[in-house]
Amino acid sequence: MHTLAKKNNTINMVEGPLFGKILVFSLPLMASGILQLLFNAADVIVVGRFAGENALAAVGSTGSLITLILNLFMGLSTGASVCASNAIGAKDNERVRRCVHTSMALAIVGGIAAMVIGLLLSRPLLSLMGTKESLLDDATLYMKIYFLGVPASLVFNFAAGLIRADGDTKRPLYILSISGVVNVIFNLFFVIVCHLGVAGVAIATAISNIVSMILIVAHMLKLDSSLKYVVKETKIYKREFFDVLRIGIPSGMSGMMFSISNAIIQSSVNIFPETTVAGNTAASNIEGFIYTSMNTFYQASQTFTSQNLGAGKIKRINKVLVNSLVIVAAVGVSMCALALIFSRPLLSLYVTGNNVEEVINAGVARMTVICSTYYLCGMMDVTCGSLRGMKYSFSTMIISMLGACAFRIIWIATVFRSNQTVFNIYITYPISWILTLAAYLVCYVYAIRKIKKRSEQFGLA
Repeated sequence: MHTLAKKNNTINMVEGPLFGKILVFSLPLMASGILQLLFNAADVIVVGRFAGENALAAVGSTGSLITLILNLFMGLSTGASVCASNAIGAKDNERVRRCVHTSMALAIVGGIAAMVIGLLLSRPLLSLMGTKESLLDDATLYMKIYFLGVPASLVFNFAAGLIRADGDTKRPLYILSISGVVNVIFNLFFVIVCHLGVAGVAIATAISNIVSMILIVAHMLKLDSSLKYVVKETKIYKREFFDVLRIGIPSGMSGMMFSISNAIIQSSVNIFPETTVAGNTAASNIEGFIYTSMNTFYQASQTFTSQNLGAGKIKRINKVLVNSLVIVAAVGVSMCALALIFSRPLLSLYVTGNNVEEVINAGVARMTVICSTYYLCGMMDVTCGSLRGMKYSFSTMIISMLGACAFRIIWIATVFRSNQTVFNIYITYPISWILTLAAYLVCYVYAIRKIKKRSEQFGLA
């Protein structure tokens, strides 16, 4: 029988109404994601206000590259979460246990690999992206220090994914609340008191990652359930390893496709004046809060779908998608409207100096395009989450490769090259969201029909 350490922290995903349960699952997850973003926002705000415009641009120019390097490894954490939630839905405790210890082994190995890649390739990759010479040294320093904390970050994210697979989204929130406070305190100390600039915010982020890792691993060590982590049992189990890879590698590759296209877009933005780069950085940070809020429903649709698939509750899968799409569209439209209304005061938080108005205008120009259509990105991700929950991860990778990476690269090489304006950069986002969402929906219809047909053959529908 599947037992839980704290039943009041978990959600029964395979029975009862879905709308409220998706919200209960997602709201703590949303708060957790926003807290993680506050790590980066604290970096950007502190460095912008106390270290200057160039330091802000230097930190901002690293974002898409850091995401690119980490996405493959973060994709594996998605595979681990799907593997665990599917086993939990099937009430297979032994498979849950093997998934936990395989996932933690992968987190450790992956974290070390990502750290080495970041340390060795930061400067050459930043140069390849066209980072301005005036920003290169600070950007490289920030990335190298940041990647020292990446192993801890990966262990936290794998562990949090495993805990959320059982419907407990509150515990990671509590832990991130603590590490978030640690991050802000050390940001202010290292930048204002120690005058370390970009190095200070990177050190603060690394420390906060270590704190969150220690707290979540300590929690998993004390669990009284199949999710309990026993250090000496950390090993790679063959079946679970390949299950995680089958979902995780395509998921990570999809993330990398988006990151590659975003890195190309960032390199295109980098040819404009530094005020434009700084405005783009500030706007993308504000948009990040909206994206993170919408992305929680991607994780909800993935987890609810995976558990119901494991439990043989095929009819509920469509209901999971419909409920998730309605909620994410409502959240996306509401948050984007607020962001547009308060765009100038929000952007003013990120920068001081002689060129404030130019930076704010550059940020508003980006937000006008992105926030008008951002709900489409949320709907795209939710549909992708349902597909991954049904173990159609390879299909989502192919669609991402064509809809995001290939389209955006072609657009930048043709339309933007012929007319180099920032609008022609930003408009690639909503067009690619529409194309990718449409392709995901076609794939979903095919997948659900195939699963229903198979379930009917075995009398599960």
